Amino acid sequence: MSRIGLKPIAVPAGVEITVADGNVVTVKGPKGTLTKTFNPNISIAVENGEIKVSRHNDEQLSKSLHGLTRTLVHNMVEGVVNGYQKLLIIEGTGYRAAKQGKDVILNLGYSHQVVVSETDTISLDVPQPNQIVVKGIDKQEVGQFACEVRAKRPPEPYKGKGIRYDGEVIVRKAGKAGKGAKK
Repeated sequence: MSRIGLKPIAVPAGVEITVADGNVVTVKGPKGTLTKTFNPNISIAVENGEIKVSRHNDEQLSKSLHGLTRTLVHNMVEGVVNGYQKLLIIEGTGYRAAKQGKDVILNLGYSHQVVVSETDTISLDVPQPNQIVVKGIDKQEVGQFACEVRAKRPPEPYKGKGIRYDGEVIVRKAGKAGKGAKK
């Protein structure tokens, strides 16, 4: 029994949801529109201002898709109402970010500058030279884009220099023991 899959999703005011043939769910809200196709083993119904997700049978695939489908639909509703954002922190001497139009210029200790551009669905903001905010309405897309920006210079374990997520803990390693340490 899927506890998450059984929970109904409340539809906020100003959000319009349509379920078309082939389990294609379209969610329109104040921030934009999201469309996603779901597995036909799961049925999605909009009743009395709530979205209910149910499965047709008790096969293993249907059971595993039940809670997943409910969570994905909930994330779509949340995205068109509030949107999603990820904060990236840049650490290191001389490492910084600057916004130029729709591009973010990153100085990350390379011999060249790294340029990251906004897309149609993702917007970038640089509130401080050591912070980048990735915003969008699709949770998966925001996370993927933030991961790609972080991959430009992942944090290293000795000094913690690089790009990390806000709240991410970098496990530090001890440096070299030094010249006088012998076994």
